[in-house]
Amino acid sequence: MALKCGIVGLPNVGKSTLFNCLSNAKAQAANFPFCTIEPNVGVITVPDERMNKLAELVIPERIVPTTIEIVDIAGLVKGASKGEGLGNKFLGNIRECNAILHVVRCFDDPNVVHVDGSVNPVRDKEIIDMELQFKDLEAVELRLKKLEKQAKSGTDKDAKKTYDILQLIQAALMQGKSARTVEIAKEDLKFIEDLHLLTVKPVLYVCNVDEASVKSGNKHSAALIEAVKDESAEVMLITAAMEADIASMESFEDRKAFLADIGLEEPGVNKLISSAYKLLDLQTYFTCGVKEVRAWTITRGMSAPQAASVIHTDFEKGFIKAEVIAYNDFTTLGSEAACRDNGKIRIEGKEYIVADGDVMHFRFNV
Repeated sequence: MALKCGIVGLPNVGKSTLFNCLSNAKAQAANFPFCTIEPNVGVITVPDERMNKLAELVIPERIVPTTIEIVDIAGLVKGASKGEGLGNKFLGNIRECNAILHVVRCFDDPNVVHVDGSVNPVRDKEIIDMELQFKDLEAVELRLKKLEKQAKSGTDKDAKKTYDILQLIQAALMQGKSARTVEIAKEDLKFIEDLHLLTVKPVLYVCNVDEASVKSGNKHSAALIEAVKDESAEVMLITAAMEADIASMESFEDRKAFLADIGLEEPGVNKLISSAYKLLDLQTYFTCGVKEVRAWTITRGMSAPQAASVIHTDFEKGFIKAEVIAYNDFTTLGSEAACRDNGKIRIEGKEYIVADGDVMHFRFNV
């Protein structure tokens, strides 16, 4: 599944440093605005201890983890929706993403220039939000004008439904709220999906804090958490500079010792990647054999045939059944054969909704 998370924020808040840690790509990172002009794209591995455990048991020839794409989008500025700072180009890059990682500066450092002269994460967040909202409002009002006659005539039910939903979104945007704050039934999202609205995308706020604040936060991150408490969004703390140091360590033991010294169990980027994966409403199932242990990405709520189509579309077309082993059963008993002997392999049909961590084998006929 080609799914992308876009890293956004004002210039010089640590986006490119964070991107480099995530993807091991070397986006230029420097202490001045607009360092990143073209979006950098990195394909990153989603850390999953379950896959490592399965590999220990099966001892396959290869291991294939699941991945997502991270896009480092150049810093937005006030006026981006009107084209300031190459704004239209950058907003277009965000439109292509499925979710947003909004990096906000939450550290004081006189040596790192802030584009607006002072550290104020709530103001910074509002600047980005406002530019995205302005762009969405422009798109919504344009569509409303096109739909008005059809919607009011009552002859086209879809046009009327779309018009009603867009009016709700318009009202929210005009109040300075993002489209994601409007309650829209999941089945109704299809009426607006072709607009690719920027503020309907799920968002994770990433507070770039100083090293001393990475565990409990500081006054800046607290202010941001308070500001977004009514949004359906997550917030996490990370220290981009420290993550860069960790990523540069070649030895696993050195990394482990460094993390232990500062009281962390894993790098912050691991938590960020996992959070981004959840933000996209994704989950994982596994296929296991001596050739490979592989993680497959699916959207939460997919049926067995839909999950099979991720491997190959023919698997869905000719789906017969799925053999399913719960992850805990597989790891407890130690092998597929042991699960079979103990009656832990279930036969599931077309209606089965795949659970996160299922170990699966598909039967199909084309």
